[in-house]
Amino acid sequence: MPSCGLASFLTLYLPPMSSSETDSMDALLTSLSDSFGNVPPAAIPAMLDCILASANVSPSILFDSLLGDFITFTKDNEGLGSEQCKSLVARFCALCHLLRKSGVGYVALQSFIWKSFVPLVKMLQLNERGMLNEIMDYFCEVVIETNSWGIIEATLAPFLLRSVGVSMDMHQNEDIFIIEVSRHPVIQGLGNQLHELAISRQNVLPISGCFPLIISCYILSYLLDAALQSNHALGSTLGSFLANGCNGDEVSQNLLLDLCDMAIRMLSHSLEHRSCAVSLLLPAIFKSFASNNYSKVCVCGERHGISRNGFLRQIWKCCKTLFALGPMERRDAYGIISLYLSYFSCGDLPEDANMDDRAEEFDIRAERELWEEIRRGLVDKEGLVRKQALYILKKMLLINEGRQPNSNVPEKKPHRKSLAPHGRAKRDLWAEKEAKSLGIGVSWTAVDSCLNKWQKWDAFLLLYEMLEEYGTHLVEAAWNHQLLLLLQSSFQNDSSMNPIAADDAWMEILVGSFDWLDVLWERGLSHDNPQVRCLIMQSFLDIEWKNQGNCAKFFPENFLLGPFIEGLNDPVHHKEFGLKGVYCSKVIKGARRFLHQYCSLLSRRKRISFLCNLASIARQQSLGRAGLMSLVECISSASVSPPICTVGIDNSHDSQTKCCRDDLTDVLATRSPETCLCNEKTDFIDGLRFLVQSGKQHFNPNYRLRVCEKALEAAASVVCARELPLAILMHFVSALPHEFTDVGGPLRIEIEEWLVGLCKKECAVNCCNNTMQLLRSLCDFCNKFTYSNSFVNSLDYDDEDLVSWRSESERWARLLFLLTKEEQHLEPVFMFIISEGANICQQNKQVVSAKFLMLALSLVHELQILQRKTDAQASLVEMFSDAFHVILEELISFTALSCSIFWSSKVLGETRLPGFLTGKLGGPSQRRLSSPMVTAVLQAITSIKTVSSISYWCSLSRKDYDLNSAYTFLWEFFHKVVSNPMCDSETSSEIHLGAYEALSSVLKASVPVFSVETIILIRQINSSLLPIAEDKPLLDSLVLTFLKHINNLLAIGLLTRTRAAMLLNWKWLCLESLLSIPHHALENGVHLECNNSFFSDDAIRCIYDDLVESLENAGEDSILPMLRSVRTVLDLLTSDSSFIFSCRGVDVQMMWRLVRSSWVLHISCDKRRVAPIAVLLSSVLHASVFRDEGMHMADNAPGPLKWFTEKVLEEGTKSPRTIRLAALHLTGLWLLNPRTIKYYIKELKLLTLYGSVAFDEDFEAELTENDDARAEVSLLAKSPDPEMTEAFVNTELYARVSVAVLFYKLGELAKMVGLKNEFDASSPADESGKLFLLELLDSVVTDKDLSKELYKKYSAVHRRKIRAWQMICVLSRFVDQDVIQQVTRSLHISLYRNNFPGVRQYLETFSIHLFLKFPSLVGEQLVPIFHDYDMRTQALSSYVFVAANLILHSNGATQSQHLYELLPPIIPLLTSHHHTLRGFTQLLVYQVLSNVLPALDSSCSKAIPIEKKCFNELKSYLALNTDCMRLRASMEGILNTFNPHKSVSPAGIFSNRIDDLEFECVPMSLMEQVINFLNNAREDLRCSMAKDEITVKNESLMIELDPKRVDLSEISGKEELLAFPSSSISMDFQRKFTSFKHEMQDFRSGSFKHENMQQSLLEMEREDQLCIQSLHSRVVSLENLKANRQQFILVASLIDRLPNLAGLTRTCEVFKATGLAIADVNVLHDKQFQLISVTAEKWIPITEVPVNSVKTFLEKKKQEGFSVLGLEQTANSIPLDKYKFPKRTVLVLGHEKKGIPVDIIHILDACIEIPQLGVVSCISFWYPFTVTAKVFLVIMEGDPFVCKKTSLSHSRNDEDIRVYKERMGNEHDIFLESVLALGSYRKLYSYTHLLNGFAIHVKSEEAIIPLRNATNVRSIHEDIKMEKLTTHTPDYLGIPKRCLADPRWC
Repeated sequence: MPSCGLASFLTLYLPPMSSSETDSMDALLTSLSDSFGNVPPAAIPAMLDCILASANVSPSILFDSLLGDFITFTKDNEGLGSEQCKSLVARFCALCHLLRKSGVGYVALQSFIWKSFVPLVKMLQLNERGMLNEIMDYFCEVVIETNSWGIIEATLAPFLLRSVGVSMDMHQNEDIFIIEVSRHPVIQGLGNQLHELAISRQNVLPISGCFPLIISCYILSYLLDAALQSNHALGSTLGSFLANGCNGDEVSQNLLLDLCDMAIRMLSHSLEHRSCAVSLLLPAIFKSFASNNYSKVCVCGERHGISRNGFLRQIWKCCKTLFALGPMERRDAYGIISLYLSYFSCGDLPEDANMDDRAEEFDIRAERELWEEIRRGLVDKEGLVRKQALYILKKMLLINEGRQPNSNVPEKKPHRKSLAPHGRAKRDLWAEKEAKSLGIGVSWTAVDSCLNKWQKWDAFLLLYEMLEEYGTHLVEAAWNHQLLLLLQSSFQNDSSMNPIAADDAWMEILVGSFDWLDVLWERGLSHDNPQVRCLIMQSFLDIEWKNQGNCAKFFPENFLLGPFIEGLNDPVHHKEFGLKGVYCSKVIKGARRFLHQYCSLLSRRKRISFLCNLASIARQQSLGRAGLMSLVECISSASVSPPICTVGIDNSHDSQTKCCRDDLTDVLATRSPETCLCNEKTDFIDGLRFLVQSGKQHFNPNYRLRVCEKALEAAASVVCARELPLAILMHFVSALPHEFTDVGGPLRIEIEEWLVGLCKKECAVNCCNNTMQLLRSLCDFCNKFTYSNSFVNSLDYDDEDLVSWRSESERWARLLFLLTKEEQHLEPVFMFIISEGANICQQNKQVVSAKFLMLALSLVHELQILQRKTDAQASLVEMFSDAFHVILEELISFTALSCSIFWSSKVLGETRLPGFLTGKLGGPSQRRLSSPMVTAVLQAITSIKTVSSISYWCSLSRKDYDLNSAYTFLWEFFHKVVSNPMCDSETSSEIHLGAYEALSSVLKASVPVFSVETIILIRQINSSLLPIAEDKPLLDSLVLTFLKHINNLLAIGLLTRTRAAMLLNWKWLCLESLLSIPHHALENGVHLECNNSFFSDDAIRCIYDDLVESLENAGEDSILPMLRSVRTVLDLLTSDSSFIFSCRGVDVQMMWRLVRSSWVLHISCDKRRVAPIAVLLSSVLHASVFRDEGMHMADNAPGPLKWFTEKVLEEGTKSPRTIRLAALHLTGLWLLNPRTIKYYIKELKLLTLYGSVAFDEDFEAELTENDDARAEVSLLAKSPDPEMTEAFVNTELYARVSVAVLFYKLGELAKMVGLKNEFDASSPADESGKLFLLELLDSVVTDKDLSKELYKKYSAVHRRKIRAWQMICVLSRFVDQDVIQQVTRSLHISLYRNNFPGVRQYLETFSIHLFLKFPSLVGEQLVPIFHDYDMRTQALSSYVFVAANLILHSNGATQSQHLYELLPPIIPLLTSHHHTLRGFTQLLVYQVLSNVLPALDSSCSKAIPIEKKCFNELKSYLALNTDCMRLRASMEGILNTFNPHKSVSPAGIFSNRIDDLEFECVPMSLMEQVINFLNNAREDLRCSMAKDEITVKNESLMIELDPKRVDLSEISGKEELLAFPSSSISMDFQRKFTSFKHEMQDFRSGSFKHENMQQSLLEMEREDQLCIQSLHSRVVSLENLKANRQQFILVASLIDRLPNLAGLTRTCEVFKATGLAIADVNVLHDKQFQLISVTAEKWIPITEVPVNSVKTFLEKKKQEGFSVLGLEQTANSIPLDKYKFPKRTVLVLGHEKKGIPVDIIHILDACIEIPQLGVVSCISFWYPFTVTAKVFLVIMEGDPFVCKKTSLSHSRNDEDIRVYKERMGNEHDIFLESVLALGSYRKLYSYTHLLNGFAIHVKSEEAIIPLRNATNVRSIHEDIKMEKLTTHTPDYLGIPKRCLADPRWC
């Protein structure tokens, strides 16, 4: 209100005041202003009353004065602190009191609203929730007392509604506010007074502005609530009316109408609006409707009704809309429903006489959509949604007539067979006990296992909450029992026992057939914990569904198709999947059984529909290997289920009726059921086809075979082949890999039986008819395909059409040859080929010709595959050859006509590009030509390909055919292409590109059949190309002209980039064919005349230069032909034949250019593809070039081949396939050229130390499927031992095995040294082996990693050590006299070092082989080692093993000598102090004595009898001793299998272990076996001793329980106490120190003097007397101490961590506990325990109670009268703060992780749990109005300690750390003192380690402002005080607390 309005008001209504009165009023206002900040609001009314009484001032005058002062104060204090806010509230309270006192009317109230209330609320907003509530309380008290609801409705309410409307963009119609104000009778009666108060459109709206949305909603809800309270307090009496005719009831009804409309609008608006509506408006509205469900209001003279029923329907409609939106909206919808259920229930809906009887009361529980939303919410991925849905479900279940929750008394039902398996394992028994301890009301039994209708829901909720809240062990305990109860009760459900009224629709959902089990399983299968997921899946699959009736009703189809299949796709369920080539798992088998049973309960129609949906899952989900196999296995199992039509599984009448009704419904549901069924079968087969195609991405052939096998089995079980459309059948068959269905393939028989109809009984009856019908369809396909209506009238086609036709025709050809057994079946096909081929030139439809050519190409392609696989159908091949030969001439004529487009001058001269191609780049299949021209080019290319393919195939199948005309035509085509003139246009270039595409097919077919006639044709072409080239090599002109022509075409640059790349691809394909002519001529026996050759050296070098220059920029498609061409060129340059005239060979520079270009190419190519890598290796590392040593090393620098090899192997460490193929090729080359090995020692070492047993299944699959990969790998250098290395081709171990085989073969060559006919390569082989051996030995001694003694098992160092010594064993055959000393030196160093037994066994094997080869070294080196008595035990064990095997594996005199030298020093080791060495020696000595000693008896005639007797006795002892026999029995099969010669061969090291062992093919060594045996023996001994000790302790406890036992404690009395040492009962020193130690030191420091002996004795007597007195007093003190102890015993035997035990000891001592029980009293002497306990263990009785004796101990205490409690979280545990402890208590603490065991929980009297308010297992929830925190975290500039660790790491110690952190804390203190006032803060903590900052507590928010502006402050974070609530409290879901008073909510 402007000041002029207030002045006029004061002038009109107040008498003028004198100056003295004005001064006194100013003084009064000043005094009041000063008092408002100090007087609490509650004291304001009394203070004002005193002032009014004493100052003689009227309330109205003081009100106006204070109102003006209020306005001034708010203007001067825009930024309010806490003190200013308090002052404002006090002023507001004063105005409210004066307003009530003055009795003024609407004018004063409106002034108060606009000038005080609105500005104050704007200033406060959400800063102070409590202050805002206080203001609203004062304001509503004024309105209620003055009954001014009409003014509120006319002014404040529209303003607030307008604020809400503005936030929803409703401000466009600003007249709403004025209309609502002016229509009200209060405003209509104001007249001129309203004008004087300036309440107008131009004034009120701009002045007031708008409140924030949340403030507006808050005030509106507060006003509505206050109005309702006012109505209840005052009632609708005449006295409540004002003069204007408004009362609170009418206002509340009008406001309710507005809020209902606004709430509905807000629910469909933004998230903020929905939040305000749900949290603020709806509670007030629901509260209003709870007291009055119907009322009428008057709006603009019209009466309108407000119905609770209508509003709730609108709310439900909004909820349904929200459910359909995103996750945020779903949460809001759940919140609305929760709020609805909080206010309205079935039993408390009030009756209203005014309500229309015809209107049915809305009950949301009758809405089935809500129940479905709850189901969806319970399995939602978001945890908050699940919790909301669970809360709503609980509320809906608890709101019913007389429902008592947790009723656990089961209804008696008839006996039924149990769901549980017969056997009860220990785990099941434990789970049953755990379930009882959780408070589960009904444990599982076989007799009484039925639940009533409400107990089903109790069990359901318990199981669901177990999944949501509790740990894995509790889920395991409760799940099986409650689920079995729920299942069994659901099976026995009898709806007739629960009659349901028709109007209680929601009750039918509750007590009808319980079908919510899928919710539990879906939630469990998607649980976050993988252990829980495994448990749920296993429990689901373990149930014997076949014994439990119709289980299909429990599992909706969407559950099986969704969560169940997703669960099967979870890898956690398939840990054994794929191991050892077995692609199955326990879960897959269980899923197969379940779906087999499930589908057996479905009708035929439903089963096929279900299978169709099941097969389509692969299209919708991404399945892994196990998931895809699970799906196809389930489909296969479900497909073979026998469908039911009339009889149910339980043979009951109801089941029969239901089944028949289902079938009838299925039939009546559609007009043509057979058509629908046929469509479903078609979709099913198409889904199986997609599954088979998806299996191809997993390259393992066995895996794919399994997928295809199961898919074919499913197809054969459901569908007859004749029932399918031919196109679908062809698609399915073509999806199966060729290698599986070809002749001899694993699925050949199955696919043939299915096609002919032998798989199904109904089809097998008419097997012949089915076959003939299918054959007729295939034969008719030719005509239908060729003359298809969709294309027959079309004139043009493109590449995509050709690809589609080719695919369709290939599918047809494949199915045709699969089904055909006799030639006469194909007579229609032969006739079609001959008739169409003979008339092809007369065919005027290009599409028909193209399709016929596609059919011919497909038939030829399939015949070629058939011909490669078998010769059984030779007659069939002959008939097709005759048919094609008949039409060949006609095809040649047609091709000649079609190819005229390539050299038509009119076409080539076309320069204009079609408009639709302008600006496009083109692509591999997009020709930049007009549509008719594209068709013409494609027809020419297709016809050329057809003639070429038919000619080539006929030449191979029949040698008697005259095909000269065909090949003449093809070579003439080549001549025309390379001599065709070029035009300067893009169209011409595109046509030339098409010609070269056709030329590649021509050369591919013509070159392999090179003959003498071909030479004549080529010479004719040469004469026309270059007449003077008659004496030149045969192919020079041909190839050079080709290169020149195609290079010129590329140089013109008219082709786009992609099309030029296509031309390059055709170029290299053609060049590859041309370069292979000499080799094919040689294979075909064609020789040139003398002095004639194929190429000149210049021509070959020109070709080579072109290839090398183009390698770096080669595309992916060009890599293979280019590198093959390079390989062919190198073959020609290095061949000894007359292929090249005047050949100069290959020089180093040529190779340097090649390797550099090839390396750039290799870097850019795909390392996963086998063919490019293999062709790169075979072309660059060419065998003919590799033998030249100059290519490897020159001038002490790497040559080109060595440089390339280094690069490839370096790259190979990142690409396993590269290094594997490189190892294959290089080892073959090194075997052929051993002289080159010396240059590659480093590379050999890399290959030796590389690799593991990881499988690469894709490698073998690519070799199987990819013809190029298979061909290129076969061209690599052969492995030295293909049979040996083939087993490792799929592993990264291949490289190491290849090197081992290489040197094994080189070792055989090395043996030839010294023989009469010395092999040339033997000397280099021996030298290379020695060189590599010495290099590896030097590495294992000096290398940083290989020489380590401390390393982890299975680490990288461990692996590298094993790999190195495996190779050294293979190289042992290269040891000779010249290197023996160097070798043995390195060997002894390695033996002396520490290594794992797996490594040492290879050292021992190498040593044995070495000493067997050089027996003289035994006496020189081995014997002295045994006399070194300080040798390490580990090394000594290895030497004992070496010595024993030397004795066992030597022969003749050498064996006797070794026995004489080695056995005596070994015998003393039988008494070694080291148990492992002792047992190991016993084992080996027995082997020596049992194998060698009998032979020694006959030869040693001079043996001393006593020695013989000693050895015999020793042998007898070792043979008959029980422990020795057990040790030998555990080593059975190991001792006698060691072969020192085989153990150093690759076969002995690597063979037959790849499937059994996963760690580097290392078998378990003998030492490891001995160690394991001894460890097991010791463990058994410990267990036996522990059991004995427990038995003794239990017996002692039982003796104490014996009532006849005499208690000696009372008899002993004080004598026992006197026997204690004085230190134990001393009470005169601080208990943190032990005084006995100091007293003993003082006693020892003194000495008795002989002369003072008597005096000393007297002093001692006096001291004894004092000591006795002291002891007596201390005994009394101890007894008092014992009497004052609390009767509380803590049992901590289950706790095993020392810090926890020590802390509990201190706690028990502090609280004077009676005793502490622990598992082992020896921990009291542990230093770590004593550090923490600080001598507390000396002052509390500690009893030793082992874990196994806890139960006995507790039972004893129970008999003594103690209450036994447990600290554990169970279903019935009581919060700690709510439990009243008995006086005599024993408290059991659980294990840190496992908790309290089940058997102990059973004997507890109660379980106590500590309430948790943290984030673990709880939710922190923050309301919009939180209490403002006063704790701040201040982050400072500068580094914390953790950032300083690097600089201090070399010299820091604990003192440095402490000093640094103290300095940072002092800096924080200084900073705070310099910025903040003393006393305004309190520093809580300094952060110094990870953060540089501190936490402070301030008294007011203003205190933190200086910190925000201070320097060196990085950031300030407010510590918000969070209110921690559990997930199940009503507050969590916004339920008002007043509802808690209702007992039905509790």
